[in-house]
Amino acid sequence: MVAAAIGYAEGGLLARELGAWQTVSWALVLASPLMVFLVAVSVAQQPPSGTPVQWLAFAYLGVVSMFLGFFAWYRGLAIGPMAQVSQIQLVQPVLSICWAGLLLGESLTWSTIVGGLAVILCAGAAVRVRLKPAPTQPAVRQAAEPLATKHLETIKD
Repeated sequence: MVAAAIGYAEGGLLARELGAWQTVSWALVLASPLMVFLVAVSVAQQPPSGTPVQWLAFAYLGVVSMFLGFFAWYRGLAIGPMAQVSQIQLVQPVLSICWAGLLLGESLTWSTIVGGLAVILCAGAAVRVRLKPAPTQPAVRQAAEPLATKHLETIKD
């Protein structure tokens, strides 16, 4: 989780400078040597098999859902406050469960529904919470002003 958080934060900062699609593309270029090696090891151990429809679904998920989806994701991180935008990702698993129930007929238990609502409420609260600096105490400020003025006068002399 820490590596993913750092990757998202750095990706969001890079997307502000490079643009979303360039950030995603360069990340893939940099990761490709390791990925090619891991794929080669995996294919050597167990060759992949699938029907044409399964390969088409795999290609769709790789290109549209992952590659093109990250364009929008990094664009969102680049234009918005990253901490707040990233909270949206907490809602994605809940939405996946809801869509599985609606489109695929998966059964949703009450505990799943209540847990999903709790996640949505917590993510929404986290997006809206803003940490405000503590107000400076008037007595402390008044006591500090003469010291600051005296220090400035000493520097001028």
